[in-house]
Formats: sequence, structure tokens, C-alpha cells
Amino acid sequence: MEKPRIQARYEEEILPALKKQFGYKNNHQVPRLSKIVINRGVGEATQDVKLLEVAIEELTTISGQKAVIRRARQSVSNFKLRTGMAIGAKVTIRRQHMYEFLDRLITIALPRVRDFRGMSRNSFDGHGNYNMGLKEQIVFPEIDYDKVAKIDGMNVAIVTTAETDEEAFALLAGLGMPFQRQEA
Repeated sequence: MEKPRIQARYEEEILPALKKQFGYKNNHQVPRLSKIVINRGVGEATQDVKLLEVAIEELTTISGQKAVIRRARQSVSNFKLRTGMAIGAKVTIRRQHMYEFLDRLITIALPRVRDFRGMSRNSFDGHGNYNMGLKEQIVFPEIDYDKVAKIDGMNVAIVTTAETDEEAFALLAGLGMPFQRQEA
């Protein structure tokens, strides 16, 4: 099976550039992608289970892997929520699927976002991971717009092996993530 485009670019161009930029002596020290987690909360699933099934189906279509149900850990009486109730869906993508998803996200989905001005540079968590939110699932071409009953958002967490946000930023910028320009 042929390597995904972004993975080949990482190995040929980005890895040597990061090794030189940060002064690493070994290729295994260079930051790389670990996994991508897509999470989607479906709070209304407490009243209508069908919404959760639709969310799982859409996440499975977007990621190419089966999504799993997320259940409530605690009871919250204000939200009529009990421990163990299904309230969301998530999927964890690794290896080649991860690179293919990232390629589709950067080249197809993000340019389709309305009023897109680049990804925020402030969404790093301090440990080299990047988190972003998408307001609509219809930015992915795999989702048929006519079959969408309700437009929902999702969270995408890009987990890297980078120690610092600076290293993670250099990695993601090299992979083609469209960050906002820094204003002087």
C-alpha cells in the first residue's frame, strides 16, 4: 500500500528540517503525529437516541473508522443526565488513516469553512497537542448535505510527540496546517 502524501512529505522534507531546526541528533527525537481524536457531543441524545446513531454514522463516514459511543461519567440533575447515559461519539485515528484524514482536513474541509481566516495559534495545550473545533460537519465532502437532519460541530484533537508548543507548531506548519498570520 502506498504511503499517504502527507506522511511521505513528513519523512522526506519535514523530518530533516525539524532535526536541523531544533538540533536533534536522532530521528526518533523529532516530533511526529501520534493520533487524531474526533469527538462529537450529542446532548440531545438523552431525549432522541436516533441523533446519536446519526452522529456515529457521520463520524464513521468522515474518519473511515467505526466511531464509539461516549457515556456520561457523572449524573447532572440540571441536564436530566444520569451516569452511563449515551451523550456523544468519538473516533481515534492512527497510522495511515491519520495522515489521510489530516490531508483531507487541510486540503478539502478547512477551505470549505465559511469566513475561514486560518487556524488559531493559541489552541495548543502546552504539551505539544493541538485542539480545534469545527462548527459544521458538512465541510467534509463525504457527508451528503441533503441527508443531514441537524448541523452539529465536532472537536478535533491532533496529538503529537512534541515536548513543547513551539515544536508542535513547527511540525503542523510543515505539514501544511493553515495558521493565522502573526501580526507584528
